[in-house]
Amino acid sequence: MPCERKPMRYGHSEGQTDVCFDDTGNFIVTCGSDGDVRIWESLDDDDPKSISVGEKAYSCALKNGKLVTAAANNTVQMHTFPEGEPDGILTRFTTNATHVAYNSSGSRVAAGSSDFMVKVVEVSDSSQQKTLRGHNAPVLSVTFDPKDEFLASASCDGSVVVWKIEEQTQVISWPLLQKSNDVTNSKSLCRLAWQPRVAKLLAVPVETTVQLYQRDSWALVSTLSDDLGTQPINVVAWSPCGKFLATGSIGGLLTVWDVEGKLCVDRQKHEKGYTVCGLAWHPSGTQIAYTDTEGCLGLLDGLSSSSSSSTMAIKSTKSYDDLFDDNDDDRPMDEGVSESGSPAKNLVALDDEDDDDLVPATGRARNRSAFLDDENSLDPGSLKLGLDKLGNYEDDAGSAIVLPAASAAPLHPVYEGPMPTPHQKAFQPGSTPAHLMHRFMMWNSVGIVRGYNDERDNAVDVEFHDTAIHHAMHLTNSLGHTLADLSHEAVLLACPSTDELASKLQCLHFSSWDTNKEWMVDLPKGEDVRAVCLGQGWAAAATSALMLRLFSIGGVQRELFSLPGPVVCMAGYGEQLLIVYHRGTGFDGDQALGVQLLLFGRNRQQVIQGEPLPISRRSHLSWLGFTAEGTPCFIDSEGVVRLLNRSLGNTWTPVCNTRDHCKGKSDHYWVVGVHENPQQLRCIPCKGSRYPPTLPRPAVAVLPFKLPLCQTTTEKGQMEEQYWRSVLLQNHFGFLSSSGYEIDEEAQSRAQKEQQELLMKMFALSCKLEREFRCVELAELMTQNVVTLAIRYASRSRRMALAQRLSELALEKANQLQGPEEEEEPLQYTRRNTGFCSQVSGGTGRSSAGGQPRATNVLDSMTSSSRKPTVLLGSSVSAGKLSKTPVLKPLAPRPKSKVPHPDRKQILSCYYIPVALWVKYHVFVCVRPKTGFQLWLEENRKSILADNPDLEETDVIKEAMGRFRNLSAGDRLSWTERAKGDEGDLKKRKRAEESQGDDNGQNHSDENSAKKKKPLDTSAKLSAFAFSKN
Repeated sequence: MPCERKPMRYGHSEGQTDVCFDDTGNFIVTCGSDGDVRIWESLDDDDPKSISVGEKAYSCALKNGKLVTAAANNTVQMHTFPEGEPDGILTRFTTNATHVAYNSSGSRVAAGSSDFMVKVVEVSDSSQQKTLRGHNAPVLSVTFDPKDEFLASASCDGSVVVWKIEEQTQVISWPLLQKSNDVTNSKSLCRLAWQPRVAKLLAVPVETTVQLYQRDSWALVSTLSDDLGTQPINVVAWSPCGKFLATGSIGGLLTVWDVEGKLCVDRQKHEKGYTVCGLAWHPSGTQIAYTDTEGCLGLLDGLSSSSSSSTMAIKSTKSYDDLFDDNDDDRPMDEGVSESGSPAKNLVALDDEDDDDLVPATGRARNRSAFLDDENSLDPGSLKLGLDKLGNYEDDAGSAIVLPAASAAPLHPVYEGPMPTPHQKAFQPGSTPAHLMHRFMMWNSVGIVRGYNDERDNAVDVEFHDTAIHHAMHLTNSLGHTLADLSHEAVLLACPSTDELASKLQCLHFSSWDTNKEWMVDLPKGEDVRAVCLGQGWAAAATSALMLRLFSIGGVQRELFSLPGPVVCMAGYGEQLLIVYHRGTGFDGDQALGVQLLLFGRNRQQVIQGEPLPISRRSHLSWLGFTAEGTPCFIDSEGVVRLLNRSLGNTWTPVCNTRDHCKGKSDHYWVVGVHENPQQLRCIPCKGSRYPPTLPRPAVAVLPFKLPLCQTTTEKGQMEEQYWRSVLLQNHFGFLSSSGYEIDEEAQSRAQKEQQELLMKMFALSCKLEREFRCVELAELMTQNVVTLAIRYASRSRRMALAQRLSELALEKANQLQGPEEEEEPLQYTRRNTGFCSQVSGGTGRSSAGGQPRATNVLDSMTSSSRKPTVLLGSSVSAGKLSKTPVLKPLAPRPKSKVPHPDRKQILSCYYIPVALWVKYHVFVCVRPKTGFQLWLEENRKSILADNPDLEETDVIKEAMGRFRNLSAGDRLSWTERAKGDEGDLKKRKRAEESQGDDNGQNHSDENSAKKKKPLDTSAKLSAFAFSKN
């Protein structure tokens, strides 16, 4: 059923249009957003008659010399035809009428409105009306049953409803469509159509398919789908004979279907790819008129009539060359049918007495060259013979055509693999579509740029979130700018080229200190700006010539380079430039995008060199930019937010899914900013649409981040998600510090502390679950100080093997922190001044009786490490090396000749040992010499308590001190001498015990510990203390 596509004619201004034929087919009637109805005698009519019906006209219908229009003044008007004289108002609504339709006889008119109602009005008496209520959103379309019993309507609430007209009740409702809040935001106009004459089928466009429902039973009997149709179908229309169905899609694809055979018999593409919003058949069935959203009128001519197709005969052949054999009499030829019913040429045979010549459906004589060279014919490689796809065909008389029993071999193999995906068009992140009259040209962290293009004004408004940057601006958009970007320094605008003017780049440098704050650049002829962005001191523009042009903020042309593919969008932040482009053709609905990240600082470099951009399956890019802290991120149409992970080789990590927060399938979130500290996604909720309206100003919502880890409903999964999310969103501290920016050290310390607390909680949970190996894995992520706490927890939980392994890990971490400069011999302290450290360092080199070195205790690793304090609590070691973030600087090495003894406060601050632990150790472990008063108190305590049995311990000491002072000076001196004598005896016993230990072959020295030997009994006491429960 090949046809000819006529060149399109301009008819109306940009916006929604509609089209219909008169009863004779001599006139074409169109209406549009300019509020005019035009009557065309033909497509070549240079002076069509025009009728003004209001500010806008959304739909029109013509029958019996009565023209009905749905206008923007909330009315359905009637005019005489072809005179165009007003004939009254048929009905009124509280809001705009959206669609009108006649019944088959022309006695009734159905109208749908944005106030959710459908009205059925008698043409002869407009007071006779029936109101159908039940929709919960604006009505998209209406259509009458040819028998005038039912009426079908589609609505923005996602439903298609069949009504019983006389009873004003719903017969059935199907939830088939995507919900929206208005006709202008609807994904499809969903123009329904009822099969004429027989009235058996109701055609409903659903996404990229057409679903056919049977009258009375209301069952889905068939679905028409085309593999090459990737855009939603907007409108459908039946041929007058009821055998063919024409469809028009958002992408401009026009398709004609043979409904009985479920075959796509013809396919045409809009010459500019605009959305088809109006479709009408000529009463003879030989033409189809269509209109688009740009206000243009087109025509498909040369379609076959119903009479020629009613006598269709199916014939087969065994080879491709036999199709063109002159002696092909009486050879039935099978029809080329693809698996999906995709386009095939229907070769039509005439009556039996004239079947010596095969002719196409247009009636033209067949010849080999004409068949192959027809622009609408299908490539022979896509044809496939298959009798199983055809079945028995019946003509109107009910006689069946019997196909031959022999199966035909395929002419050529059919490609059944994935189909290529059309390239996503270039867009500006933070903007709404350019075809909207009121739109956001840019919404970012600096401000908002709005564009207005209507009958009243064509301007650009710039509003700043912080008025201290600059006051609001109102700019006249005389050049027709469609792209914009906004920074703290300038506003950048760009417009496409026209037949007379070149594409221009205009910059308003409002932060300039001189008086000339504006500059403009004309691009070379044939080169259009596709994307723009601003950075710190520079501006960039990507063009249709696969070029990226850099400018200084003052207008000086800088570097330019070629892009590997057509640009999709760009974003700038400081010295960073992020570019996304098409690196190839995607298949099966996927986009093949590449990304580049460039730095324009002193050391210019390309950080990401054209790597694939990982977006979700069957999705496209919807937003690209940087977080407020300078981390690249992007969002796809599935709502997945991904951040660049610099610490993991510049990989992309999903941190949020906006679809998880949407209440309905048609709801979306329009992103305006991303923040890492605090962890927030700032976006605008759009109910029933993808984009927000400009007025009233939409409210911004905040969504939290959440990594898609497994089992996040469990306690373990929640803590793991919180930890790794904190680690990921802390990476910007290192980048900003290395780039010379000031960082919030308090926020960094707080994040590190939070990470270590989460690790400790996970460690405790693993201990309860008896997962000791997992405990060690978690301890590897901890800092040395937190590992010490983990050892104490493990020892108090009676997990000695785990505590032993953790002590070894703590020693390794201590050695890593000390570094190669600490390989010199450790400092040697006396036990009296540094009792704690000297007692600890003495046992690092002991061996067990079996000759194996004993396991290192955690306290053994605390040898002279006060020379180099550890890093802040919570410093990340997840990457296997020290973070570049600020740490405590190591102390300068001290001279060996004069080594000051560290006091107890210094030791406590270095190792985070609790004060109670220090006191307990010195009271119960360290052996200290007694004073004379202490000896006197030991001997006289009983007598004091006998005299005063009710005294507390402190009162006992006070009473003893008073009595001790009452002694004579000689008595007090004698007690002091006795105490010194006991100390000397104690030292002698110590030396005896140490020499006995040497005789038993125990080695008390270690090259990395203090040189003094530690007594055996003291080590035993220390070990008992370290593993004591209390």
